[in-house]
Amino acid sequence: MTMTHQQFFKTSLIGLGLASVCAAHAAPQITRLTPPSELFSTGNQAPVIARFLPDQRFDLQATVVPDSPEKTIVKAVFSMNGMEIKLPVSIKSCEVGCLPKISKNTGIATARAFSMTKPGIHEFQVLATQSDGQVVKATGNFEIVAWQLGGQKVKNIIIMLGDGMGAAQRTAARIVAQGYAQGKSKSPLAMDTFPVSGQIKTASLNSLVTDSSPGMSAYVLGNKNNNNEEGVFPDDTTDPFDNPRIEYLSEYLSRTQGKALGLVTTADVFDATPAANAVHTSNRGAGTGIVDQYLDDRKLTGLSVLMGGGRKWFLPSTVPGSARSNSNDYAFSSTDSHTADIVKRWGASPGQLDKDRDLISDFQTAGFKYASDLTSLNAVDLKSTDKLLGLFAYSNMNVALDKIDGRRNIAKGIKGRVVDDYGFPDQPMLEEMTTKALAVLQKNKKGFVLMVEAASIDKQAHNMDTERWILDTIEFDRAIKVAQDFAQKDGQTLVIVTADHECSGVALIGGSTVTDARLQELAKEGGSANLRDKVVGVYEKAGFPKYAIGKDGYPATTDIDYRLLVGYGANSDRYEDWRSNALPLQDSQQPFAKATPLSAYPADPNQRDTEGKFSITGQVPGNSGVHTATDIPISAMGPGAWSFTGVNDNTDVFFHLAQAAVKGVVKPDFLSTTQKK
Repeated sequence: MTMTHQQFFKTSLIGLGLASVCAAHAAPQITRLTPPSELFSTGNQAPVIARFLPDQRFDLQATVVPDSPEKTIVKAVFSMNGMEIKLPVSIKSCEVGCLPKISKNTGIATARAFSMTKPGIHEFQVLATQSDGQVVKATGNFEIVAWQLGGQKVKNIIIMLGDGMGAAQRTAARIVAQGYAQGKSKSPLAMDTFPVSGQIKTASLNSLVTDSSPGMSAYVLGNKNNNNEEGVFPDDTTDPFDNPRIEYLSEYLSRTQGKALGLVTTADVFDATPAANAVHTSNRGAGTGIVDQYLDDRKLTGLSVLMGGGRKWFLPSTVPGSARSNSNDYAFSSTDSHTADIVKRWGASPGQLDKDRDLISDFQTAGFKYASDLTSLNAVDLKSTDKLLGLFAYSNMNVALDKIDGRRNIAKGIKGRVVDDYGFPDQPMLEEMTTKALAVLQKNKKGFVLMVEAASIDKQAHNMDTERWILDTIEFDRAIKVAQDFAQKDGQTLVIVTADHECSGVALIGGSTVTDARLQELAKEGGSANLRDKVVGVYEKAGFPKYAIGKDGYPATTDIDYRLLVGYGANSDRYEDWRSNALPLQDSQQPFAKATPLSAYPADPNQRDTEGKFSITGQVPGNSGVHTATDIPISAMGPGAWSFTGVNDNTDVFFHLAQAAVKGVVKPDFLSTTQKK
């Protein structure tokens, strides 16, 4: 075995009886420095990882490990460009509350809510002192992105977020909803008519393949987060709510301009995408604390509209269906400066462990009108409403296919199917929620930021349930049309349409070569020889599938002759018969998923379409399709739209949005090169 120079030197010292010389060289170490930087991690000045707006707030932090178990870290000083920062610095002892890999005498030094206005790349340092007087120093860097000379200021920002929506998902929705004639789309989707398009790189801070938390938060932070984290940089503690914070776009524009925030989703409102606009946590699953933070910190974010599913988090723990728990709530101790400074420096609520809180009632006390279904949403008096809460399911709302199916059956005088099983037959469509959100938010004369998420494009792509994610993409496009119409009339609104990532590697592989009746016969015969070789038409055999669209804007049926066929490149093992699934997969986030009738729903793709005996081997383990690292499209309209051309990092979007809102629209020829890194 080859010995390194360091090993040879140490061995030689021991052999000479000089081991004490090595001990004398022991020193404390800084193992993490925040904001993250290549300067600290690798010694390289570039690329610059962390970037901020002038006066955008963020926390500084360092994890400092003493050189022996009996020693501690007694002091830490942060400096900027060689000048000491005059902020209080807390030092958390890792006796309790740190990750298992962290030694108990480690100290975590934090300075909260730092900001600076001078543009450029800045070096920051931490100098930590050990109990025996030894000191250790580490250096990192970040950039303050300069404002550009701008023109018209944008009053309102609308972010239309199709979760998991890649280029293939958009194309599939166009094929189904609009149809093709001799190679030309008969009509564009609303998102197709946006004048500007580009591409977005989606990697998170710690992975090529992002999840929805950092995928969304990058757009509204200007910084990368780790997977499963939102609004924070990673740290070495176990508390999911004490991580180093970064100021959101909503917080920044609420603080500096008084803008309101609206969040609309078809998911549970605690879910990653909505929460990654307003909530600071390292655990996207900490539902009780997440929804509490929405209300508790509304004065920081300007939250005025919150709509989607997720009623289970708002009900006291004693109510059937409630998911509230003290184990995933938050409470900042007033005697521990590590968390007390979040309250003092950020102005955040201290929170409390209150699993029996009636959060719906607390929202109403704070002035929010509450809607529990479409009927009550339509009944809201918009003239007297400037704050709106809508919770339309216990967890995720039902998808468009099932909501439409329920509405059509009710119109025929019969009970719906899936929506009745879930107990929520009167759920609004995404465009209906978007319309109400805009009506409320536009009352704020200083403007607003609205994020609208079509969540189940992703969730149903995970399930490889083709028709369900296609119809959710169509539903999303109808909501986009609402935003588009508002922006065209308003003239002061910037709208972007994008995704946080692509899901499941969707590929439009061709079209069926048989009628639906013949497809059902082949499914009974079963096997790949029948369901693949006799069905899948590629190239010219794909043809142009023709879906008849009903008056409600959705296909009269998705089980048509010569249908569109979709494959997946990031799928788990599954069965395929190419026909629409009568029932969705079980949703484990629903509180009554294990009770009748929901318990009868298929649990995973290997329990669905088994009759056809056409088994498709997956590329990934588990029973779900996964996100991919593929770039995703972005489209934009309104003042500032031309900032979104070309290939951008997801963090670039934040700076373009802020520039348009704070300093005004930048002409294409004057786009900052620093924002194109």
